[in-house]
Amino acid sequence: MHHPQPPDRDALDQARSRLEGHAHRTPVLTCGTLDALAGARLHFKCENLQRVGAFKFRGAMNAVASLTPDERAQGVVTHSSGNHAQALALAAKLHGIPAHIVMPENAPAVKVAAVRGYGAEIIPCAANTRARETTAEDVRRRTGAVLVHPFDDARIIAGQSTVVRELLEDATRTLDAVIAPVGGGGLMSGTALAVHHFHPGVRVFGAEPAGADDAARSHAAGELIPCLDPQTLADGLRTSLSPLTFGILRRHVEAIITVGEDEIVEAMHRVWERMKIVIEPSAAVPVAAVLSGRAGLGGADVGVILSGGNVDLASLPWTRAS
Repeated sequence: MHHPQPPDRDALDQARSRLEGHAHRTPVLTCGTLDALAGARLHFKCENLQRVGAFKFRGAMNAVASLTPDERAQGVVTHSSGNHAQALALAAKLHGIPAHIVMPENAPAVKVAAVRGYGAEIIPCAANTRARETTAEDVRRRTGAVLVHPFDDARIIAGQSTVVRELLEDATRTLDAVIAPVGGGGLMSGTALAVHHFHPGVRVFGAEPAGADDAARSHAAGELIPCLDPQTLADGLRTSLSPLTFGILRRHVEAIITVGEDEIVEAMHRVWERMKIVIEPSAAVPVAAVLSGRAGLGGADVGVILSGGNVDLASLPWTRAS
């Protein structure tokens, strides 16, 4: 069984070089109203303005760019219902190579259409993890394509690490802490490793929905506890950690803050109303965490990673009948 190793400092630097001129250097915004609500100075890294509308483009682009010519000729395969699917499809298109994307049959139609729009082949499967993994493995064997996992991959983690490096450089003040959402742990792992290697004085926190709190429970227990029945609006955070990402979080993340569904919706609404930007529920989770005060960051300068902005504008959560 292959057990991937975390990317080292050199891998993080190489990812940064590969993404230069391909990934957007997204802005860092501030908001006095949200500062007042949080009792802290917040610096928002706006990956909702990244290509494909999410940070996932960074990891996918780094993964594809680091393939050998022989590997590229075979193309890439992954399983994803959302942002990683779009990100890998675009990265493959930009490199002129085939992409095979296994998507569960309940994937949002808008995301399926986006992946198809980037020229990828879509292979539907049943809506469960086992079906996704076995279908992807079948495609890999049939085509020889390289598997690019959404988060359990050092190349993906290295690509995601570039988010926080830009944030720490572009913030108008020296940051005391950073907080990122946790799903499978690719963004959180990249954030934690970049801080560890390049900004070791900064505190690192994760944020997670209470209805999908495997990372919080795993972190507290010191062992990997998967989430068997995640219940949250934050669809990007329903995935459980892998042994690779859990190992990184256990070593380099101080705490995982959990927030309720109402807090997520309220944070999303406040960002829309006050900052005039659209973020998806997953991106609202770290906002909710800092607004809750549960991280104990009163008076601090805090970097908040807004992970993406892919949301169905026809069914915003605060407009639904309760």
